[in-house]
Amino acid sequence: MIVLPVTAFYASILAFIYLYISALVIIHRRSNRIGVGDGGDEVLQRLVRVHGNFAEYVPLTLLLLAILEISTEIPWLIHLFGASLVIGRVLHAYGLRHSVGATWQRVAGMMLTLMSLFGLASANLTLIYWLPFL
Repeated sequence: MIVLPVTAFYASILAFIYLYISALVIIHRRSNRIGVGDGGDEVLQRLVRVHGNFAEYVPLTLLLLAILEISTEIPWLIHLFGASLVIGRVLHAYGLRHSVGATWQRVAGMMLTLMSLFGLASANLTLIYWLPFL
């Protein structure tokens, strides 16, 4: 049995964040009686983008995190990428929820998210290439 405690930890935290973001969309829809689409509501448009953006980046990044955890025994590196992803997603969601413009939270959040994605992809490729030589 393969056990991935670090990935499970970050996936669980991210799942709770996703549930919170989903609840924000649902609550706003219900309170404004918007069943389908966004009804031209700017707040709902931002909430839907927060939800969508989260759903676009988190699954692939978590998959790469799990692959890295299976491939190496460097827990600090896995925690570094996992924590960066969580912090990045929280910052981005906060910044996008509260402003349509480029805020420092959105910029920092996307930078952390993209650095996590790039770092994990690079680490996995490096391990695949170098593992036969170790």
